[in-house]
Amino acid sequence: MSVNTFYNLTEQPWVVIAICLVSITIALFCIRFFIMYWLKKWTSHTKFIFDSLFIESISKPLTLCTIIVLLTIIEQGLLIKNESIAHFISFSTINIILGLVAIILFFDRFFIGTINYYSKESAVIFNSQSIIKGVIRVSVLSVGILVLMGTLGISITPIIASLGITSLAVALALQPTLENFFSGVQLVIDKPIRVGDFIELESKEQGFVEKIGWRSTWVKMLPNNMIIIPNSQLSKSRIINYFYPEKELSVPVDVSVHYSSDLEFVEQVTLEVARQVLIDHEWGVDDYNTFVVYHTFDNSSINFTVMLRAKEYFNRFWVKSAFIKALHKRYNQEGIVIPFPITAINTSQEAANFKNAEH
Repeated sequence: MSVNTFYNLTEQPWVVIAICLVSITIALFCIRFFIMYWLKKWTSHTKFIFDSLFIESISKPLTLCTIIVLLTIIEQGLLIKNESIAHFISFSTINIILGLVAIILFFDRFFIGTINYYSKESAVIFNSQSIIKGVIRVSVLSVGILVLMGTLGISITPIIASLGITSLAVALALQPTLENFFSGVQLVIDKPIRVGDFIELESKEQGFVEKIGWRSTWVKMLPNNMIIIPNSQLSKSRIINYFYPEKELSVPVDVSVHYSSDLEFVEQVTLEVARQVLIDHEWGVDDYNTFVVYHTFDNSSINFTVMLRAKEYFNRFWVKSAFIKALHKRYNQEGIVIPFPITAINTSQEAANFKNAEH
């Protein structure tokens, strides 16, 4: 019995054909597995990043190529003589579509992998990676669809010619979306905020910047919830960036002492406590030259401000708390009084006023 007769669908049972298809499929995917295994093993010994990106990028496209080879074998070896099946199934068209999809997947994964790698090296790319990825994917998909249509015999000249009018109509319809997109590009280029920065919005919400997307910016607030702000609104509003130009910031603490206190001694004790807290606390800046400024004669106290320094805005609460506890303890040891609010009545002056009123 000849080979052609053996594979002829009209002369052999379907079970034989099924066994052959399964065997061929297993063999092809085993070959794919060993090719990927050998390539990954080879690239693991190199320091060049692009060979690793290339191997990671061809994983899914190689699967599609394996399917293309399988369909070609089916077409040439099994279904070539079955005109009824060949009439309904165009394997060449399917292979073309799968091949172009594999190419699109490869370039998409390769470019996205490149952005992921360089985002670790560059702060600009890290802050704008979501926007760059969106532009790359839209570009690759658009070019791929046009190439696919041209390959399938569909004329793309009218489509390209009509893109100008269509683009204008789309721009008018998507004006808010485009405004958010270009505002996001502006935020990335101008860098008033970066991913990871702690910011305060004009509406007084505070939080860490989680993501600068192509349409909106995500800010994770201190209660562990997320506020999502359109980029167009964010670019027009005033923002306090507590991480720019650096994360360290001053922490003012207001203190009051009694009028009878020795202010020079109070300042000496306060500075000793402040410097020790900054040295001992994990979030204090130990080399900061802290200082005291007296500024107010209040109703029942003399008020002054102690200036501390914390490593980050969010750490200032704990540095301030540690300082207040240590200062209260030291004031009690030194006999320095922090007065309660007092309202004093000068009876001698009041008595004089009463006598004048009687006369």
